[in-house]
Amino acid sequence: MRVLVIRAHPLDSSKSRSMAMADVFLEELLSSHPDASVDDVRLYETAVPEIDLDMMTGWERLADGEHFSHLTGPQQNKLALFDQYTKQFQAADLVVIANPLWNLSVPTRLKAWIDTISRAGVTFRYTEDGAAEGLVKGKTVVHLQASGGHFDQQDPACLYIRGMFSFLGCEVHTVAAEGMDHEPDRAEQILQEAHDRVRELARGL
Repeated sequence: MRVLVIRAHPLDSSKSRSMAMADVFLEELLSSHPDASVDDVRLYETAVPEIDLDMMTGWERLADGEHFSHLTGPQQNKLALFDQYTKQFQAADLVVIANPLWNLSVPTRLKAWIDTISRAGVTFRYTEDGAAEGLVKGKTVVHLQASGGHFDQQDPACLYIRGMFSFLGCEVHTVAAEGMDHEPDRAEQILQEAHDRVRELARGL
């Protein structure tokens, strides 16, 4: 099993609830799959290219037939890194995404990473009648999210992750630790219950 872990928080598990959930999941998964290979990507400790002018003009030049070596240095670097993230995602059997809910959305670094793996003609395509079809088959995505309020996994971030990866063709499982700021006296209990659900999910994969 090839596992890709995407951590979308600048803090580590000692201070981030979502990162602690990721650690619990990995520990349980590796106890039953000791031979699994893990790529642990910390988005706030690495470059994640955003779709900007360099990338758009670089793609345009390539589409016009220019050789990659003729692109500018920034264009080459960003496009190469963009492709690297796409291939890393394609190679994984299991993708684990851990993030906080920030302002009813995912962290911007996570959105930028998702752009690198949502690619027409690569991970989805348009059919002859113009409908979109996911091309990622047989891949499981586990979404781990922590939030201060209660949303019953219906917040925009959960819906976005579930919708995007289902669209690509993945099987999506979500575990959300919710309400820890709304009920601070129960925060530890809420997180522990989420850890239990995370362990149960990991054992079933």
